[in-house]
Amino acid sequence: MAARHENTRRPAAAYVDPLGEPFLQTRFALPARPATFLRRRRLTEHLDQALGTPLTMVNGSAGAGKTLLVADWAARLGQPVAWFTNETEDQGCGVFWAYVLQALRAAGLPLPAEIGCPGDAGRVERTLLARLADELSGRPRPAVLVLDEFDRVTTPQIADQLEFVLHHAGPGLRLILVTRTEPLLPLHRYRAAAAMTEIRDAELAFTADEAAALLERHGLCLSADATRALVERTRGWAAGLRLCAMAAQQHPDPETYLADFEAGRSTIADFLLAEVLKRQPARTQDLLLDVSVVERFCPGLAEALTGAGGVEPELAGLHTQNAFIEDLGHSWYRLHPLFGEILRTHLRVRSPGLEPELHRRAARWLRASGSLPEALAHGAAAGDWEFAARALVDDLAIGQLFTGLRADDLTELFARMGPEVPGPAAELVRAARDLAGRDMGRGLSHLRRAEKMLRAGERPRAERAARPGGGPRDERAPRSAEGTHEPPSDAADRLGCALLEALAARLTGSPGRAEKAVAEAVRLRGEIPAHLLRKHPEFTALLLTHLGSARLWAGRFDDARDALAQAAGCPGGVSTALPREDSLGHLALIDYLNGWPGRAERQALAALDETEQFGLGRPSGPGLGQLVLAAVAVERDDLAQARRLLDGTAGSGAVPLDPVTAAGRSLATARLLLARGEPRAAAAATGLVVPALTASPWAEVHTALVTAAAQLAEGRPDCAAKVLDEVPYAGEPAYAAELAWARLAAGDRDTAIGLLDLVGGRDALGPGVTVRAALVRARAAQDEGDDAAARKLLARALLEARGERLRRPFVEAGPRIRHLLDTPPLQALAAGWLVPGAPAERSRPGAAVESAPLVVEELSRREREVLGRLAQMMSTEEIAADLYVSVNTVKTHLKSVYRKLGVNRRGDAVRQARERGLI
Repeated sequence: MAARHENTRRPAAAYVDPLGEPFLQTRFALPARPATFLRRRRLTEHLDQALGTPLTMVNGSAGAGKTLLVADWAARLGQPVAWFTNETEDQGCGVFWAYVLQALRAAGLPLPAEIGCPGDAGRVERTLLARLADELSGRPRPAVLVLDEFDRVTTPQIADQLEFVLHHAGPGLRLILVTRTEPLLPLHRYRAAAAMTEIRDAELAFTADEAAALLERHGLCLSADATRALVERTRGWAAGLRLCAMAAQQHPDPETYLADFEAGRSTIADFLLAEVLKRQPARTQDLLLDVSVVERFCPGLAEALTGAGGVEPELAGLHTQNAFIEDLGHSWYRLHPLFGEILRTHLRVRSPGLEPELHRRAARWLRASGSLPEALAHGAAAGDWEFAARALVDDLAIGQLFTGLRADDLTELFARMGPEVPGPAAELVRAARDLAGRDMGRGLSHLRRAEKMLRAGERPRAERAARPGGGPRDERAPRSAEGTHEPPSDAADRLGCALLEALAARLTGSPGRAEKAVAEAVRLRGEIPAHLLRKHPEFTALLLTHLGSARLWAGRFDDARDALAQAAGCPGGVSTALPREDSLGHLALIDYLNGWPGRAERQALAALDETEQFGLGRPSGPGLGQLVLAAVAVERDDLAQARRLLDGTAGSGAVPLDPVTAAGRSLATARLLLARGEPRAAAAATGLVVPALTASPWAEVHTALVTAAAQLAEGRPDCAAKVLDEVPYAGEPAYAAELAWARLAAGDRDTAIGLLDLVGGRDALGPGVTVRAALVRARAAQDEGDDAAARKLLARALLEARGERLRRPFVEAGPRIRHLLDTPPLQALAAGWLVPGAPAERSRPGAAVESAPLVVEELSRREREVLGRLAQMMSTEEIAADLYVSVNTVKTHLKSVYRKLGVNRRGDAVRQARERGLI
């Protein structure tokens, strides 16, 4: 006992540690800061809190800048700071505490000799620790002790002893741990008592502004975009930024270098391989190299890649060690981007040929776990295109090549698939890829080959093995909660064929083929697992939209509406946004053709909202909804708005359109040109060939009407009549009024009146039809000299047109009809919307005249929402942000609100809405 006591009371003047070796003074020195060091105020201000808490932990990965941060703070603190840098060679408690005591003394802290010094490298007396804590607790000013590289301290007893001293020293000690890992101290107690300051990896990361300042210190001035890209790639990692900057200094074009440099062949690679990878055991090194091929990983995927079990503790430990592994939650992790790049490069050198096999293992595990997008990416990276194509088709995800946020990614992915890849799944994917790009020839060729293979029962051996059910199952891969992920037999292949056949039928104007394809799809649905159909609502939405479009082309408006309404009612979300927009645009066209411009406008605006709320662009340019809005603008004689809308669709001409959209563009363009007095240009617009295998009755009638109007405008009524004689008119009432007007203008009064009998009593027909019918009858009555009957018919037309703001029919009616509008009764009906001025109301002298503007059309739900926010004095940009739509969409809604309320300003719109109880 006496000897041991003597050993713990060695003179404080001793300059050797318990091993008899001299204290290394460099371990007590503050690390020097380089000239390019950047002091970050937000971190130093946070670190200032260390003076008010017993424990501070600066925990970050290698090269995160934690040591330089604390060293710079300590140098500027204005009071002594004891600094001790740990080393791996320090294994014993005695050596550790001998260095701590020497660090305190080196900082000028007058520790009495009675405290003593450990004499045994492996142990320290409890009494020594008690004397040290007692001495510190009595200090008027707390001692600041920094233990750098504390992650090298792996002895649990040291952590316990440190906690004992820290606890009993009370306010006399401020301990700062600089570490890569979570120390063994009871941190939860300090956190619960708010007695701990923490700076972690995420806070240590450089922001874009800080990175720009650091680069400037290295003589580099990058653009804001280049700086942000570098920060994203390095995740703001301090050492990575500094090493990148040093390398870029040697390059003639630093910005280009930093955008394209290969991390695996840089000084960053040397740093990370030495400081992170090679500090791990061999098994953990293999684990890190294997998981480097995936963007994210969990224990199950890591085990599938490595072929080894029990990796979950390793992954958790690597994250705790700040070994450049980020915890994504729910047991998923990912590597730091630069570290991942470097590991992949190292993997190719260390194990040539292994990377494709790792991608193949990842693809199969991810597919079995239901992560199809990642499975496809890894299948492609492995060059296993049979697997990728089969996975896409079997998952019923082939429709994603046409809709949703992943359409472009999938198209780009499968563009790399070569023609040598065999099997019906590969042919179906090629067909979908080409049809999505409107390459009908190649698309149909691939589709026919796929159908031939299916009839012959062909399936390559490799493709059969690509099905998780087609070979031995990897027991490490999770099973779906709803059974297997594949439909039985070849049902998915045949269903994919039906979808592409329906699309091809739509694009070629073949309604019979579309009906047959959809009937086949309905039959096959019973063979498909229900969870797959629920998972991919876009499949059903696309089928119904294609069928509705084909029916509309055939002029079967009611049948088309049934299919399109079902498509529009499919579950919302980004996957169905494009087909829902498409279906709403078709419904808008049906409403327009049936004479309901207000309904058509609402449907068209709803169509635009569908894709704008998800930020989607149409693969073939602006859709049918925008064309319908242009046609409605012509009917309201707003030719400038119609021109703007049509100009917005001009860019889509490079991609062939389906017949309905092509005819819709022709219709809107020709109507506008006629309204502008350009009949020849209008006729030319309808003369463009719409590729279709079958004729469309409404499209043919439209072409004939424009051609006849052009002939009449050039003074050739006989030619116009001849054109009209050749119209294959099948008694459809929606076209009757326009045909009657054209017949009357061509001088065939009897035929015109006969056509009007089809219009009467048809509830499905709107003012766009009935107003023209009334004007034809009014013109006929006027020709017979019956102005009274003409005025009565004209009054009916005005009443019906006022709600829809239909001005164009009255403009086209000719000067004789317009002359009747000058008579007082009709003047009042036309004032304020068809002709300038307000109704002339006569009343007794001195009586107040009330003239309340007419709400010409009911506001839609979205228009009311916009109007309500307008009343709250919100700007257009604020309304767009609040409703998650674009500014242009808000402007479109505002224009519609102004028109419906008969105002031109925001304040007037709000006032009129309040007067009528709309808001």
